[in-house]
Amino acid sequence: MKFIISSSVLLKNLQILSGVLDTSNTLPILDDFLFELKKDDILLITASDLQTTMTVSVKLANSEEPGIVAIPAKIMLDTLKTFSDVPVTVSIDNNTLGVELSAGEGKYRLVGHKSDEFPQTPVKEDTTEITIDSSILVSAFNKTVFATGTDELRPVMSGVFCEMSSDETIFVATDAHKLVRYKRTDIKAERSSAFILPKKPINQLKNILSYDDVPVKIEYNETNAFFSFGNVDLSCRLIEGKYPNYEAVIPTENPNVLTISRSSLLNSIRRVAIFANQSTHQVRFKISGKELLLSSEDIDFANEAKERLTCNYEGDDIEIGFNSKFLMEMLNNIDCDDIKIEMSAANRAGIVLPADDGNENEEILMLVMPVMLNQ
Repeated sequence: MKFIISSSVLLKNLQILSGVLDTSNTLPILDDFLFELKKDDILLITASDLQTTMTVSVKLANSEEPGIVAIPAKIMLDTLKTFSDVPVTVSIDNNTLGVELSAGEGKYRLVGHKSDEFPQTPVKEDTTEITIDSSILVSAFNKTVFATGTDELRPVMSGVFCEMSSDETIFVATDAHKLVRYKRTDIKAERSSAFILPKKPINQLKNILSYDDVPVKIEYNETNAFFSFGNVDLSCRLIEGKYPNYEAVIPTENPNVLTISRSSLLNSIRRVAIFANQSTHQVRFKISGKELLLSSEDIDFANEAKERLTCNYEGDDIEIGFNSKFLMEMLNNIDCDDIKIEMSAANRAGIVLPADDGNENEEILMLVMPVMLNQ
């Protein structure tokens, strides 16, 4: 098994795969990349952590003897990072699995492993197919994944819930303290279905797809989802279980409506939050008339901050506390000039919405639970 490839091309593709690798693997073979050389000068390279499997295909100028071998990922990546853009000859002895890299005047040897222990890619059976533009998919993931939970006892809340129908597609994430519902009316499926995507493959896709605007083919069944774009194929195991009834927690009657500049509010919260209690991150909103008073304090260190902002407000005077970290994440992930915060009472959730009509194909709603105020 032998092939010649540009070191920068090989490194770029291995770096795409490296996000799948897990440093806490229990199986040594998962610390390897699987290299498979096909007869038609196609090199397939795969990485897996059992739950997520990713393959890139690279067209070679020439190659000899098809074969398959698992090669330790870290030493391969570390070596390629030291090369300038040079041709690298990779030779593998199919009997001993010895791997030799030749670049310029250098020769480097390491030992590969048998491929039979490497996880098999899941088979596509009874899948539903949909194609989504990568920019839309990245937008949906960016606006939702930050709201996913980390509680191992509630795994369904650790992923993004995707609900597809013939009218629209809805992406939902929640950790019980905050919730995001992102609708797209320009993504329509032939039949209604729903699944929960884990966070790791979402972040992996988000990072890769941010660079190119390409169509992404998604195929899914009851257990797995498959993503194909460019020279990349990714499959992941879906999270099993029933997603909570998110619509039930979204309050419908919110007579108190604050409208304010998104950037002004975000910058003020950033400053005031520095002085907040570092365990609750509580920032107090006191709204009356056209005025919003933001304040925070940390009694243990005698820290406090106050800022006054002008705003548009309709409703009764209200005092309510929010976790500043959650609000900053939300405001960072809304693309608009002005936002609305709809509230009903100091102990009820606040709804964050864009105030201006943006893209007619998207609708975003963010919910944040209040923090009890210290009187």
